[in-house]
Formats: sequence, structure tokens, C-alpha cells
Amino acid sequence: MSSAELLQPCRTVIFLTLMAIGASHAADGGSLAACAGIGDDGERLACYDRASGRVAPLPAPPAPQAAQPPADSGPVAARGSFLSQHWELDEADKHGTFRFRPHNDNYLLLANLNPAPNGAPFRPANPLSSRSAVGPDHVELAFQLGFKTKLVEHAAGSRGDLWFGYTQQSYWQAYNTAASRPFRETNYQPELMAVLPLDLTLGGVRARFVNIGLVHQSNGQSGTQSRSWNRLYAQLGVERGALAVTARLWRRLDSGQDDDNPDIVDYMGRGDISASWRHEGHELSLTARRNLSTRNGALQASWAFPVTAGLKGYVQLFSGYGQSLIDYNYSQKTLGLGFLIDY
Repeated sequence: MSSAELLQPCRTVIFLTLMAIGASHAADGGSLAACAGIGDDGERLACYDRASGRVAPLPAPPAPQAAQPPADSGPVAARGSFLSQHWELDEADKHGTFRFRPHNDNYLLLANLNPAPNGAPFRPANPLSSRSAVGPDHVELAFQLGFKTKLVEHAAGSRGDLWFGYTQQSYWQAYNTAASRPFRETNYQPELMAVLPLDLTLGGVRARFVNIGLVHQSNGQSGTQSRSWNRLYAQLGVERGALAVTARLWRRLDSGQDDDNPDIVDYMGRGDISASWRHEGHELSLTARRNLSTRNGALQASWAFPVTAGLKGYVQLFSGYGQSLIDYNYSQKTLGLGFLIDY
């Protein structure tokens, strides 16, 4: 066999191979041309990948989302327990000893209106006496200021705390120029309180503390204007949502022949109950006391509303006996307008 005959099969194989390569390139060129006509960027890129034989990577799995905190159950949940903050019942609310805290409401009544002020206790020479030509003015300025401080925290290794509190309440005839603007009455009230936190729930009502207190109250006067008494009391505090309720029962400790006001319990009663409801800066409060034997007592309602940071508008209504010690046996109705120090 000649050399030409030997090369003939090789030429055939080479020719067929070149034809296959050309066909492949023609097909790829057609595919690439088709990809170029696609308008969407993502689809065009995918087409180029398929034409070139490239395998597109698998999409990355979605990143895990961080766990969302539980939704707030409302304003009360955001603020926490008012009674706990007021008495530092929970460990998170404790602030240590000898730090001054609010006790009873601190307020200023720029106008305390009384249609029938009591001038009977004053001597005839006193311009506020009902027998004087001047007498007490029907509008006066009144204020209440006070504080409490913790003396012992976790007393004797218990959960209980020992507190000292002081409250001063004054009634000032600031607009009575004819009587030289005197203070008609000022009451002083120091007290010692042992507070034990509780955490008992029944029917949605949560008992928060029990308090044993010893309180003295007097007006610093002498003779027929002298008023004073001492009490030992037990108090329970409960709450449900934005509503807080405290109830007290007391026993008077002093009485006798030298007592300036031996019948004070007949008018001031043997206990009281207070309720307060707080919502979005507003506070509605109600305090009631009554002697079941004599049916004497008093009712005080108040409304505090936001004005500015640290200060609220304040409206106070009172009806009954004992708004002040000098009036413990005198029934009256008053309307007070002013400001409450917020805390």
C-alpha cells in the first residue's frame, strides 16, 4: 500500500473532527447571540451561564431572624408595679438606706375653697374666730409636703424593711389681708413603718405588702386649740394592673383625762381605704374612712393630670370630718385647685 493510501483514513478523521468542532462553535455562537437579546439582567446572565456550561450556584439559605422580644402588655407592664416602686418591694426596685423618697402626695393648692370655714376653735381675740369681725376667709392656700427614708433594709435577715416617714399639712389664709395672712392650721405627722413584701395572687389581684406602723399626729398648739393622737396600724397593699389599693386598720394608743380630743375616733374612724388608678400620666385617687358606730367619716377624691415634667395639675374634693386636726369634729366640703409634684 502506497503512502497516499495510508494517509487517506487520517485525512477523513481530521475532516470529521474539524466539522464537529465547527458545528459546536456555530451552536455556541447562536446561543450567545440569543442570550444577548434578553432584556432582564438576571435572566441574561443565567443564559450566558448555560451557554458556557457553567453551573449556577445554589441560592444561600435565608439568615435566621433574631428572636423578637415579647410584646409589651400595656402601660402597666412598661412601668412595672407602682406599689413595688413606692415601697421598694422587689429587689430590682431597692435603692438602699437613707435615701429620701416621696411618701404621701406632695401638693400645693393655690385655691382651697370652703363655703363654711370653721372659726369656732379660735379664741375671740383671734381674727380667725367666728366671733371676730374678720373671721376665716372662704379661700385659702393649702399644701402637703413630706418624705420617707429607709432606715434598715432586710431587717434581721428578713425580706422586710424599716422606714421613717414625715408629712406636714398646712392651711394658710394667704388671701386674708384683714387677718394679716395667718396660718390657720398646720399638722405634723412623723411615723415609723415596718414593711414586709408579699407576692400572693388570687383572682387576678396581687397582694404586694403588709405594713405595721406607729404614727403620731399633732398641730403643735396649746389650750383649746391643741389636737394630737397616736396610733398603731396595720396596712395591706394590693394591685391589679393600673389599680392599686391600700387598706388600714388602726388602734388609738393615748386617751385619758388630759386628752385634748378624747372623741377623735368617733369622727376619724378606725381605719381607711385608698384606691388609685394610673394611666398615661393621669392619676385618679379616692380615700374613704368611716366609724361604723357613729357613721361619721370622710371622703376625698383627687385627679392629677400631666402639665410638664415633674409637675401635674391637681384637683381635690373633700367631704366630711377631719380634713385637718383642728376640724376633726367639724363637717365641711372643700374644693382645691393647684399642682402635684410628680414622682
